[in-house]
Amino acid sequence: MIPPCPKCNSNFTYNNGSIFVCPECFHEFSAEDVEAAANEGKVFDSNGNELQNGDNIIVIKDLPVKGAPKPVKAGTKVKNIRLVEGDHDIACKIDGFGAMGLKSEFVRKA
Repeated sequence: MIPPCPKCNSNFTYNNGSIFVCPECFHEFSAEDVEAAANEGKVFDSNGNELQNGDNIIVIKDLPVKGAPKPVKAGTKVKNIRLVEGDHDIACKIDGFGAMGLKSEFVRKA
């Protein structure tokens, strides 16, 4: 199956060796470009599972917290997360710590 052009959404793209070409806007793209565009804006945990708002997660590594005397321990369960833009792409509340942001690379889906 040949994907439509990601630039102009034309359905007349064709395969030219290892790349796809759009005859309407002359945009050239690869299958990897199409896959990267499909995954853009999605958040994945450390195991590659897609995370969504309201999911429950588990912290996989002890995470130091600025201003707190103790870290968030590995194995801590976090309920009802929200996905946000930025470096720390998970907003949540952790018992004993309050509201904070986490990076998705340090969590796994529960």
